[in-house]
Amino acid sequence: MTPSDVKATLSFSDGSPSMELPIYKGSVGPDVIDIRKLYAQSGKFTYDPGFLSTASCNSKITYIDGDKGELLYRGYPIEQLATNCDFLETCYLLLNGELPNQKEKEDFVARVTNHTMVNEQMQFFLRGFRRDAHPMAVMTGLVGALSAFYHDSTDINNPEHRKIAAIRLIAKMPTLVAMAYKYSIGQPFVYPKNDLSYSGNFLRMMFATPCEEYKPNPVLERALDRIFILHADHEQNASTSTVRLCGSSGTNPFAAIAAGVACLWGPAHGGANEACLNMLEDIQAMGGISKVGEFMEKVKDKNSGVRLMGFGHRVYKNYDPRAKLMQETCNEVLAELGLENDPLFALAKKLEQIALEDDYFVQRKLYPNVDFYSGIVQRAIGIPVQLFTAIFALARTVGWIAQLDEMIGDPEYKIGRPRQLFVGAEKRDVKPISAR
Repeated sequence: MTPSDVKATLSFSDGSPSMELPIYKGSVGPDVIDIRKLYAQSGKFTYDPGFLSTASCNSKITYIDGDKGELLYRGYPIEQLATNCDFLETCYLLLNGELPNQKEKEDFVARVTNHTMVNEQMQFFLRGFRRDAHPMAVMTGLVGALSAFYHDSTDINNPEHRKIAAIRLIAKMPTLVAMAYKYSIGQPFVYPKNDLSYSGNFLRMMFATPCEEYKPNPVLERALDRIFILHADHEQNASTSTVRLCGSSGTNPFAAIAAGVACLWGPAHGGANEACLNMLEDIQAMGGISKVGEFMEKVKDKNSGVRLMGFGHRVYKNYDPRAKLMQETCNEVLAELGLENDPLFALAKKLEQIALEDDYFVQRKLYPNVDFYSGIVQRAIGIPVQLFTAIFALARTVGWIAQLDEMIGDPEYKIGRPRQLFVGAEKRDVKPISAR
């Protein structure tokens, strides 16, 4: 962190002594006021529900400028990475800080490829779940269970263990997601094939059967790879903060990532694209395009309880930079599969048109976000709606492990311990039950 020449002064109207607080500058983005000594010097905490104005860490991994609609991984714009790199190159970048050269990429891909299989006993663990269990319930259990199978990489304070755990997690997540899917539909598990790409291998494990050969469609392969890149990291969001907070206790990497999976499950976070597809299907069941206008009027009515999913974003106050890339991919996939006239896609386009033209949505900057298009793409590929969040978890795993590694390597890191504003009962005495 770079100290600023400017300092902040905090004064109190009750006559308490004022305080001088240091200010630090980031390489880009807002400066931060260092309040670490606030309680020790004043006996007061800050109050910031949802961390709207609080930086919980310093990081070199991902930067978002919501007003500009800008997303950078290690300084590289997401648009350039999604156009010029594949997912494993992006993984290497997030983990190591720089894009790999040809030799580094080959070595990294080989390491990941050689760890795609999971212990055979994971099959029996999986079979303990009901077949109709939500995939995220299954994934939370499976990822946490990895620590029971890979004892040689569970010391979070050992840098080499963290590297091994990172490779294992990136390599095995597609295998686990595909196994969860196959189990839910009663099909046999398909083992990884090392001569395929990361995304191609995942498609094969998802959709191949022992009955015939499966060759991944290159358009769908690239589309899935782009989905992975766009979801690889997103600064200090709820699940990433959960991984950091969980990892700050010194727990093993697999447990910390399992905590991230559990947090991601929420419909306000990773479940947003699932909620978006469910919304489109509900409108279709109501009557489709002819009912879009009526639906949007309900969205405007605060008392209706109807929400427009897949539009707007907590961070982006401009167009989500990932959404434009996902829109391009959406058009490519639908054209490849002959689904340009798919009624659900036509419905989505109508919603998009209204949101971009209607003053109510324009003034509130409720632009389509990445979830709006990624759900349509995944549905077209054949991925069931319930599995969308598990795909998100697969992609985000690299971001989580990169953030966890960065935190553990930070000499300033401490176990997370948020404060609170207590508004309950003051100290009181317990009366005998006869006197209550």
